[in-house]
Amino acid sequence: MIVRRYLDESDELTQHLTQQLNTPLDWPEDGGLNTEHVAKIASAAACDVSYNQAANGHLVDLFAALPLPSTPEGNEFWEALRRAGGEAALYVDPANAGGPFFNYLIDGNEAGIAGRVLSFLGKLDDQQRDAVTEVIGGALDHNTFVAGGRYLGKLWLRDAETSAWYVLLASRRTYETEDDRKRFLEAWSNA
Repeated sequence: MIVRRYLDESDELTQHLTQQLNTPLDWPEDGGLNTEHVAKIASAAACDVSYNQAANGHLVDLFAALPLPSTPEGNEFWEALRRAGGEAALYVDPANAGGPFFNYLIDGNEAGIAGRVLSFLGKLDDQQRDAVTEVIGGALDHNTFVAGGRYLGKLWLRDAETSAWYVLLASRRTYETEDDRKRFLEAWSNA
């Protein structure tokens, strides 16, 4: 994780703390833990947590744009997706994934959902990917989106793939990445 190690007067967090919360950075003056320390902790936590939560939330939003399971439109859509995607579609099929599919996000198993999405997309061959694009695009075309169905399907697949990758990447813990990052920075410094 890369975090700015200082706060200055023009920093957005500094302005919020001092102006909106009326909390000087050195308050309390005699305390061991002051506002600046708390701000640094919050900033560090926000880097990984916010990024991971935003990517997870975006994955949920992508699926929420599709027809809902257990509705007539949803049943038709998910059956068409199963036909188009073959066995790969089972990774994201509501009937196979079970009811708590997205509840896992709430319980902290973000990488499990992202892994399912990437497994689904990774197992599609080119013909299946085109067919899935048509099915998803057709479902989105009936919504409030402006672009045509096939293009919307391509955007949805690309966005889901990228969002799932972000979730998996952000789920790596500091102790897993710290040595990698040090080696990377040293190698680039010495290049």
